[in-house]
Amino acid sequence: MTAAANHHGRRTTTRTRRLERAGIRDVAAAAGVSITTVSDALNGKGRLPDETRTKVREVAERLGYRPSAAARTLRTGRSGLIGLTVTTYGQEPFTFTEFAYFAEMARAATSAALNRGYALVVLPASSRHDVWSNVALDGTVVIDPSDHDPMVADLYRQGLPVVSDGKPGNCPVTAWVDNDHHAAVLGILEHLAQAGARRIGLLTGTSTDTYTRLSTEAYLGWCRSVGQEPLYEAYPAHDPCAGAVAADRLLARPDRPDAVYGLFDPNGTDLLAAARRYHLRVPDDLLLVCCSESDVYATTEPPITTLSLKPRRIGTTVVNLLIDAIEGQASANRVPTGQAANDSASADPTVPDQGGPDQTPADQSVSGQLMPTELIVRRSSQRRSPRTTVAAPRPPGET
Repeated sequence: MTAAANHHGRRTTTRTRRLERAGIRDVAAAAGVSITTVSDALNGKGRLPDETRTKVREVAERLGYRPSAAARTLRTGRSGLIGLTVTTYGQEPFTFTEFAYFAEMARAATSAALNRGYALVVLPASSRHDVWSNVALDGTVVIDPSDHDPMVADLYRQGLPVVSDGKPGNCPVTAWVDNDHHAAVLGILEHLAQAGARRIGLLTGTSTDTYTRLSTEAYLGWCRSVGQEPLYEAYPAHDPCAGAVAADRLLARPDRPDAVYGLFDPNGTDLLAAARRYHLRVPDDLLLVCCSESDVYATTEPPITTLSLKPRRIGTTVVNLLIDAIEGQASANRVPTGQAANDSASADPTVPDQGGPDQTPADQSVSGQLMPTELIVRRSSQRRSPRTTVAAPRPPGET
């Protein structure tokens, strides 16, 4: 090797070192603190002055420091991987990622995990999770677990932290996050009644997850309170064809509703198509609302009113609760297992509710949070003119 080549090689080595990622020792030296202080400041641990914690984080950001996943695994025994799955439809060919709610929730959950130094693994909705044993998970987020969900119970027995998106019912979980579905449904029914509806119907599901159960119970309770005969159709939510058939059945009834709330994403377009088949004008003859995060309903004719469950906020919250549990951090709000936030309570605060005899062990505790919903009002549920006459349904093809 010539002297020139040797000199060039040294320059390359020096430049490579400059491009190497800063380590925790570099951050400690630049901030003038110990390595332990850097670790505590970046992980939210220890009793450090706020100024010290802020300074360390600023230095780490300036140097581009990122914790080493391999080093963390050796130090803590954790893999840095957390799972995300839907178990309610494990027996069915249900591709949950096709729905806007789950897509929005998963995106937010992925970002929240990365911000805490973890990676999110989307797991198949299967009744068997032996395939999961091939992935070293530190914990799992489960979306809408069904009542007495066997998969959640199995994960619990393995000692794996589980946080559910949806009140867990009779399932042992570490923490849960949900919406106040009872209050949300009552708000929608009141909105439709104020818009002139006198016979409000419901499209609901046949599963036992909390969202479906609480929403249906709220509707039936409202019917009892106002003296209306319930008008609803239930179908397997995993089957989009069944949803279209249920919407058709609901609008073909002799006592058909003059307003309908659909619990699931496709219900808006299903009901709109069924209304056209029966020559019903929306909103003149039929008011429509559905629960969806899809932007498509802003461009339908007419635009359809939707209920947003705020999946981005939920996704961020469930992941942070799960990582807190993994890292052994105590949650600020804890209630005994077998209790949950009141179905009709206001959003955010955790309010105790009475649990049943089959709830999880009484010596465990579960953190529960309620998130607000938002009703995005569009023309499909706008107030009608008092002189509007509701037309009787006509069979498809009749003009």
